[in-house]
Amino acid sequence: MARTNNVTELIISGLFQDPEVQRACFVVFLPVYLATVVGNGLIVLTVRVSKSLHSPMYFFLSHLSLVEISYSSTVVPKFITDLLSKIKTISLEGCVAQIFFFHLFGVADIFLLTVMAYDRYVAICKPLHYTTIMSLPVCHCLVAASWLGGIIHSMVQILVTVQLPFCGPNVIDHYFCDLHSLFKLACTDISVEGVIVLANSGLISVFSFLLLVSSYVVILVNLRNHSAEGRRKALSTCASHVTVVVLFFGPAIFLYMRPPSTFTEDKLVAVFYTVVTPMLNPIIYTLRNAEVKVALRRLWGRKVNSGVEP
Repeated sequence: MARTNNVTELIISGLFQDPEVQRACFVVFLPVYLATVVGNGLIVLTVRVSKSLHSPMYFFLSHLSLVEISYSSTVVPKFITDLLSKIKTISLEGCVAQIFFFHLFGVADIFLLTVMAYDRYVAICKPLHYTTIMSLPVCHCLVAASWLGGIIHSMVQILVTVQLPFCGPNVIDHYFCDLHSLFKLACTDISVEGVIVLANSGLISVFSFLLLVSSYVVILVNLRNHSAEGRRKALSTCASHVTVVVLFFGPAIFLYMRPPSTFTEDKLVAVFYTVVTPMLNPIIYTLRNAEVKVALRRLWGRKVNSGVEP
């Protein structure tokens, strides 16, 4: 994989060292992960089967939920099983694969959030042209571009990583394969690689975040020309999106807008954006969106009625 790799297997230090604390974390994080899969899966299913949700906003929301399941599943299942293991290991190839998919789904998530902000901008600021601008082919292209952006980003990260020699030690000071932690094991100067990762990860986060903020500033300005009911509905929809954006971008900017180094709080921040945030997204969108709640009730009613039929 790399030029002079003496390391073929890596030991993951984990989140905590105390076995009792690890077992307690297992009890907490397993239900959280299951709630992530079930909650986001319900949104995907509801959007697919509910005719009332066949609009661009919900089309993007269903893809966001699919990405959230994939993003969380890249890290959390192994993290949970490792909580019950004394020695936590992963092959170097497996570590690189985890980094690839983690960054792919993470950046696809960022781009989808940006696309959703653009959708709200068009809906609120250009309502007469909304159906023309956000046509089905355009929506498909925007989703495909989000996935393509994630793939390109991840390929850059991996091309940087596989050229590094790893001679030992082989202990990753994290609970999953993170680029910063893996870079510390390279037996060569990584200053150039650190700058590339900073530009590739941090700048994507910052530019996307600034674009999102700009979109919502324009939306807020345009809402002054709407009726009170129109403002209330638009703000309710945008509030859910803004909440998800802050929860996702805050930790991402904190972790990647700095050179590789050791911060003890990194693990706790990583737990938030890999375990907690994907679970919160369906809750945030469901609680603040009447249409989704009604569609979920109809879906549940349909399941119950079909179950009682002879």
